[in-house]
Amino acid sequence: MASSKLQALWNHPAGPKTIHFWAPTFKWGISIANVADFTKPPEKLSYPQQIAVTCTGVIWSRYSTVITPKNWNLFSVNIVMAGTGLYQLARKIQLASTKQQ
Repeated sequence: MASSKLQALWNHPAGPKTIHFWAPTFKWGISIANVADFTKPPEKLSYPQQIAVTCTGVIWSRYSTVITPKNWNLFSVNIVMAGTGLYQLARKIQLASTKQQ
């Protein structure tokens, strides 16, 4: 049973034998780095960087649902990218609003 699932994954059109697997897999590094930045003070975060991470996540999440074959690895990494980018932007905006008061 397990070997048939592994073989199905291996032979999938977006499986490990294709770039459709490896590109999103390496893209997880960006999301992991953004999670690691959760401990960074918000004043050291960059608006342009976090906007780019968020927009990339939103755009490519949508794209990954309309392409064939469906690439759930691409979808999941981009959902995480959008979420972490939004969180970091919220931290920056919250800091800016508290400084104005």
